[in-house]
Amino acid sequence: MLSVLLGLVPSASSNISTSRPNILLLMADDLGIGDIGCYGNNTMRTPNIDRLAEDGVKLTQHISAASLCTPSRAAFLTGRYPVRSGMVSSIGYRVLQWTGASGGLPTNETTFAKILKEKGYATGLIGKWHLGLNCESASDHCHHPLHHGFDHFYGMPFSLMGDCAHWELSEKRVNLEQKLNFLFQVLALVALTLVAGKLTHLIPVSWTPVIWSALWAVLLLAGSYFVGALIVHADCLLMRNHTITEQPMRFQKTTPLILREVASFLKRNKHGPFLLFVSFLHVHIPLITMETFLGKSLHGLYGDNVEEMDWMVGQILDTLDMEGLTNSTLIYFTSDHGGSLENQLGRTQYGGWNGIYKGGKGMGGWEGGIRVPGIFRWPGVLPAGQVIGEPTSLMDVFPTVVQLAGGEVPQDRVIDGQDLLPLLLGTAQHSDHEFLMHYCEGFLHAARWHQRDRTTWKVHFVTPVFQPEGAGACYGRKVCPCFGEKVLHHDPPLLFDLSRDPSETHVLTPASEPVFYQVMERVQRAVREHQRTLSPVPLQLDRLGNIWRPWLQPCCGPFPLCWCLREDGPQ
Repeated sequence: MLSVLLGLVPSASSNISTSRPNILLLMADDLGIGDIGCYGNNTMRTPNIDRLAEDGVKLTQHISAASLCTPSRAAFLTGRYPVRSGMVSSIGYRVLQWTGASGGLPTNETTFAKILKEKGYATGLIGKWHLGLNCESASDHCHHPLHHGFDHFYGMPFSLMGDCAHWELSEKRVNLEQKLNFLFQVLALVALTLVAGKLTHLIPVSWTPVIWSALWAVLLLAGSYFVGALIVHADCLLMRNHTITEQPMRFQKTTPLILREVASFLKRNKHGPFLLFVSFLHVHIPLITMETFLGKSLHGLYGDNVEEMDWMVGQILDTLDMEGLTNSTLIYFTSDHGGSLENQLGRTQYGGWNGIYKGGKGMGGWEGGIRVPGIFRWPGVLPAGQVIGEPTSLMDVFPTVVQLAGGEVPQDRVIDGQDLLPLLLGTAQHSDHEFLMHYCEGFLHAARWHQRDRTTWKVHFVTPVFQPEGAGACYGRKVCPCFGEKVLHHDPPLLFDLSRDPSETHVLTPASEPVFYQVMERVQRAVREHQRTLSPVPLQLDRLGNIWRPWLQPCCGPFPLCWCLREDGPQ
């Protein structure tokens, strides 16, 4: 396949052999498409990412399969909508909530890492995982990266969170503290009522329930006090393969450790071929940034963190150059979804900017939550400075790298991604995606129809209710909901022409769009056809798979004494 395609591009076939390339995948966390210079930002300094675009191919309609990290990353690794693998929820648990939960990427899913490993590639993942760890014990590692095709793992099995640094912007600590405090107050009131009734002889009760209610009240009070420390030790840890190396993490050492690990992997495997997935912890809150970059950007701490990540990209590119790997390595850069608009305290924004696109992280259908950067560079093979506006997906990376590695896309399951190489090489003018579905949890919120040589239509069936009214996000919440009273079901659905209105500001109606009903009928038929391909699977993110289970908690000492530092970081 590769040799045939390169044969159609004289410069490619003359400048590089048809041997399998090394593959380096770079994924940011929560980065907005509008945060990067090559996507229109002229106040954020991202020279290294911009250099990738100048020397390679930039995709301008690159779409994530979900607007939050766990389902998006599952789709990226498997080439399948997360609803197919069960990496979704139906009750509002949008991502994995704990390292010690039993949910995760099912063992029967096939990742591109697994296929490339079988084809002789050295495979590594450095950085964030957030796709589960254990099933039945703290050491079975059933969802671990090493069980999904990676030879080497170094990073966080979970995700960086505001709670890791006891931030006011909290994912779960504040909510848990409030719940525990409320239960404490209820039980304390019960205990006091029983004591008063006992002493006044108004309530004929023994001292046993009094003592037990008082003990539970004390335990709940202690729990509310220590829950923040529990989260830090339970979730904010680093692992090397199956071994915990830091629990909890020392954040100021994390970036140098990640870069050291990337350089080590590249040097060990420079004779190739290798697949390395660098899953940045940047730019998720709490925006851990080295002192060198603090206060240097025009956009506060968030901008500092973006610019530090860009510097990291530059360091990785320099390592490729020094090891003589530049021309033999396909590089891909993206973000798992759009920037978070709700990460805001007062007038200070701690989340990304999504450019001209409406909405952001957590919004299943609006472009700001799912349109992400997409940059490919392969010197001598892919045309430099090329810009492609065709609809593409993070799921397309799966068949693309599998084909490049000489592997075969699985035939025993539906693969939703499409091979991008013909489009990237310029041997195809159009994307193979006619339709793309946009889910919020397991609920279909929108669909996109690429009507070739004409336009790209977008149909919204469900949209979140923004708070306050007229705002562009769900302020006061962590993310917008997918169902319930805080979403609107549209009948007829909302229709947009993305080719003329990428910001989704002008709703088309039967009066303003002559082919309104034809578009609706065609899209709804495609939705029905898509839904017929879905099979029932256990939902990994629903309550049973997404609660903390102490016996699944990774701990480098006797539980609950989870503290260790087993590797020294760079000085």
